[in-house]
Amino acid sequence: MSTENVSTENMSTENMSLGNGSAGNMSPANMSPASEVINATVSDLPLDAGHASAGAWSPECGAVVGFSGIVRNHDGGRSVATLSYTAHPSAEQVIAEVAAEIAGRYDGVRIWVGHRTGPLEIGDAALVAAVAAAHRGVAFAACSDLVDTVKARVPIWKEQGFGDGSTEWVGVSDAPA
Repeated sequence: MSTENVSTENMSTENMSLGNGSAGNMSPANMSPASEVINATVSDLPLDAGHASAGAWSPECGAVVGFSGIVRNHDGGRSVATLSYTAHPSAEQVIAEVAAEIAGRYDGVRIWVGHRTGPLEIGDAALVAAVAAAHRGVAFAACSDLVDTVKARVPIWKEQGFGDGSTEWVGVSDAPA
């Protein structure tokens, strides 16, 4: 992994719909704005939730929903002393594909998502996502869908070091071939 941020910049999805059935008779008065992926990155650089929210927002958006997955000091009743994320070389491509897929499911959303790699400290943001939309319901639904899909599909694995000196890898069984 390099320290360089690789991102998708302003990937638009035209005439994307979430089951509103109006795609056939769109007029300027009822047309939803195109969805966009503003940022989709995997990087060893720190992530900032405020930056993500500001990046996702635009004047058409009345809601910005954010998520920050923060490194905590325990897991499964055990004290976590160290934590590191390792990404498969395809992780940057997959996170971009996931963001574009979520943008395609929801009308008029703007998506910003990033996942950290490398060693992290307790309190560091490991996953940051922000979704902006005209209304809160769509923003909440799209952000939840985005986070769940990133965690399920992006090939990034977590190694936790516990206070007793033992370690555990999380997600390795899901590794791509």
